[in-house]
Amino acid sequence: MSRVWKYILRHRISIQDLGMVLAVVLVLTYVAYAVDIFVTQGGAATGQRAIELDEALLIGAVLAVGLLIFAARRYREQKREMARRIAAEGRARALAYQDPLTGLANRRQFEEALARAAASPPAQGQVHAVYLLDLNGFKQINDTYGHGTGDELLLIVAERLLRSVREGDLVARLGGDEFVLLAQHLMGLESSANIALRVIDNLAEPIVIGRVEHRVATGIGIAFLPDDAQTAPEVLRKADLALYRAKGERRSAFRFFEEDMDRLVRQRQQIERELREALQQDQIRPRFRPSIDLASGRVTGFEAVPSWVVAGSERFSPERFLPVAEETGLIHQLAGRVLAIACQAAREWPDDIVLSVDILPAQLKNRTLSDNVLAAIRAAGLPPSRLEVDISESAIVHDLHAAKAALGALRQAGVRVALDNFGTGYSNLYHIREFGFDKVKIDRRLISNMQDKEAASMVRALAGLGQGLGVVVSAGGVSGAAGDAALLASGIREGQSASPLLSADAARVLAQQEPSPASAL
Repeated sequence: MSRVWKYILRHRISIQDLGMVLAVVLVLTYVAYAVDIFVTQGGAATGQRAIELDEALLIGAVLAVGLLIFAARRYREQKREMARRIAAEGRARALAYQDPLTGLANRRQFEEALARAAASPPAQGQVHAVYLLDLNGFKQINDTYGHGTGDELLLIVAERLLRSVREGDLVARLGGDEFVLLAQHLMGLESSANIALRVIDNLAEPIVIGRVEHRVATGIGIAFLPDDAQTAPEVLRKADLALYRAKGERRSAFRFFEEDMDRLVRQRQQIERELREALQQDQIRPRFRPSIDLASGRVTGFEAVPSWVVAGSERFSPERFLPVAEETGLIHQLAGRVLAIACQAAREWPDDIVLSVDILPAQLKNRTLSDNVLAAIRAAGLPPSRLEVDISESAIVHDLHAAKAALGALRQAGVRVALDNFGTGYSNLYHIREFGFDKVKIDRRLISNMQDKEAASMVRALAGLGQGLGVVVSAGGVSGAAGDAALLASGIREGQSASPLLSADAARVLAQQEPSPASAL
């Protein structure tokens, strides 16, 4: 019964039209029959009381016209229904292939277009170029001003990207602040670079939303079909590698894919895998770089340097594995373990020997950093005054608020704070005054060039600046008596050796040196 009812509902209009035609035919048949009866007034015999031929033809004609009208209505309805379905399918297809926010092509449309481009190689001497873009600073704008402002900014960026490409090039949004361009049949590096430069130039203009001016930079990674890759997934992966290099510039920049990138990425992946294993096996341990009083030659402290030593030899240098640890988030576990071991070692040193550790930029993301550092020295029974944390000004600039929160809490607890890599280009009086550093460490690259008059003048100027502000000035990479004499002449009283020592060697050095007058008291 329900099936019959559904059928009636589905075809109710057609059933109504057919019912109307049948009703009209029945009425005409009744009228014709009644007319015959009343006209003949009963004179005709019962067998002759039938509808005559002309009347039958009239009824047939009416029936034919009714059926024709019915067919015409059904054809028109079907045509309208077909048009509605085509329009609905078109809208559904547009939604399936279009980014709902910007109106650009979405990931699905881009991937299909890229697959077609990979299957259709360009003419000799030409390439298909894939540009992968990521906006610098978008997350900060989104977090500070809200998602409404972020969405409006993305709309403006999408419009500027469309202005930057040629007619027929595809611009797509993959999600978030990640965009991709597909430009086919380009004449090599110069043509592809021109598009990237237009994108950078168009995005260089500040974006004004409300009354706030926003500046957005972009990194662009570029890879070619078929020069760099033969398949769509491969060329997209290689464009992503190039983007990684471009984003390292921390400004608007574009980079082409190079084969060395693949090698470096594989090495990085290997380092990450081995680093995770090394942390599980407790292979990352501190070595100690001595700080020396240049006038007396006495060791005044040690900097704990994370070292990866396996079977007596260094597996990877800190310059290679620490950036990987920062990127993967392993830095928090690594730094915590190194600090704990270093604090235990420092317990055996004389009370006037200071332990220093580096705070890397990624560590500032940990809002409990200061609590963790203080917990480590309390667990080791080390007074806060015997710990010094070193932070570079680039890390401060990277996240000023987090640096203030972490360093402020540590200074309040009695931990010393030093500004590392002083003189490398970021240094300014504001940061020195704002953070109240106890020490500044002149970068070892300047110290190593002391034979150059310009470098020596800069070292003297930095030393005078530090002394004028009332902070201790230390020199990194100290080696050789001549260098020490030049540093003393520049007004620098402390230096740090370039060569770190094992824990046992550090203890042996301290055991051999005479106690300081302060510690003797």
